Amino acid sequence: MKILVLLGVLTLPAVAGVAAGEQALLTGDFAAALRELMPPAKAGDAEAQFHVGVMYTRGQGVGQDFSEAAKWLRLSAEQGLPAAQANLGILYEQGHGVSQNDQEAVKWYRLAADHRDRTAASHLGLMYLDGRGVQQDNEQAALLLLQAAQQGDVSAQTHLGVLYVQGQGVDRDFDEAMKWFFLAAVQGDPLAEYSIGVMYYQGLGVGRDYAEAVTHYRKAAVQGEWKAQANLGFMYAEGQGVALDNIQAYMWLTLASTGGDSANSENRDLVARKMTPQQIAEAQRLAREWKPATNPTR
Repeated sequence: MKILVLLGVLTLPAVAGVAAGEQALLTGDFAAALRELMPPAKAGDAEAQFHVGVMYTRGQGVGQDFSEAAKWLRLSAEQGLPAAQANLGILYEQGHGVSQNDQEAVKWYRLAADHRDRTAASHLGLMYLDGRGVQQDNEQAALLLLQAAQQGDVSAQTHLGVLYVQGQGVDRDFDEAMKWFFLAAVQGDPLAEYSIGVMYYQGLGVGRDYAEAVTHYRKAAVQGEWKAQANLGFMYAEGQGVALDNIQAYMWLTLASTGGDSANSENRDLVARKMTPQQIAEAQRLAREWKPATNPTR
């Protein structure tokens, strides 16, 4: 009995260390967090190992080191912690700290998703959608994305909306698509805002409304979503839903051209033919000085 009591007492500092470390993480004191978390992590505590792994991933309190992150996340994942399994899956999917391996990513995502980890379900759904590491399966992708979306995963909500627009793995349903786009947009997702803009521009499930399309394109564009920047530039160039403004059109098309689509540069050059040298110089200045916003007011 004395031995059992002694063992119980010995576990308390580790538990306390994890709690103190988690509190330090919340306050942004990463040095204190690492100091509290490392002893229980070395002693085998799965939660502490997970936190240490994430700190190495993000370079919080330590130099960013994906190999070290993978080591700690694996130790935690092998003990069954879903969050660690999901994060280890991400490292395998992206090839950070480990050799890139889609099959290994799928393995860890599936283990975590089976325990309702929304990040894992979202990533695994996209793996099924693209056929990476698994046989391509739209219906399985939709089920996993729905699981994650219902738990509030932003990426899953947006991609599920796209599936409803396209009728992939689910029946085409524009109302359902808009529901998921709006849920993601409320959380600040620029791709969701862009998608809502497209719905209003094309009149999918809603009345065609160019002004409303501009509103949502702008919310995505100011966050750096290049497809929204391109569409917003086009709207300014054509005067659709907004007063015609070649300076704004040139600026947004210039910004969109960094997205890799040469058509945006070509469209910008077409707009430039209607502008004076002074207007072009002003548009170029605006593009140079532009900075992306985060979480614009809805």
